[in-house]
Amino acid sequence: MPVEVLRISAEAPESTVVSLAANLIQRGHVVAVPTDTFYALSADPFNLSAIEEVFRVKGRAESKALPILVSSIEQSVTLIRDAPHPFLTLAHKFWPGALTLVVPATHRMPLKVTGNSGRVALRWPDSRIVTSLIEAVGGPITGTSANLSGFPSCTNGSQIVKQFGDRLPLILDSGDTGATLASTIVRVDGSEWSIVREGAIPEAEIRKALHG
Repeated sequence: MPVEVLRISAEAPESTVVSLAANLIQRGHVVAVPTDTFYALSADPFNLSAIEEVFRVKGRAESKALPILVSSIEQSVTLIRDAPHPFLTLAHKFWPGALTLVVPATHRMPLKVTGNSGRVALRWPDSRIVTSLIEAVGGPITGTSANLSGFPSCTNGSQIVKQFGDRLPLILDSGDTGATLASTIVRVDGSEWSIVREGAIPEAEIRKALHG
């Protein structure tokens, strides 16, 4: 069955389109959605068959963790074992935005989602579409980049169609995101932190937020 591509407004996401996407995610499907950086593959992180489908359509090794998108700091705290000081400092400073924080996951987070690492990568994107979708789903969603493993990340719906063909049931298309950099990834271990990937937020800004 050919993929359905639906236009959606980044500024005022249409509720009917959001509801359709949320319904598919609740039923275990994978949907491509725009974020504030690149497009993402979104599924229910607590549905193991849906998680397996993300790995399958992306061609991603199951040893790699899947980032999780949230719509508030409060929601993120329910997914981690504790909320270390650097995590809260950076979340309050840069969320919503292009910062992914890697922290120990709570036991309710499926091990498969963490790439069997017991750590979860969390991000609250600066995206009304993502926030609306999470609210409609009733919980966090996966946010791995919408591209086949080894291929470039996608900034618009037509690039996703070209890469995935009919592997996905639905693509929400808000046009080109204009992104050139992915989110910056910071790993937090208690009071210690390290840059895993420098992206849209420079390391100097992370260091300044934490150390003044």
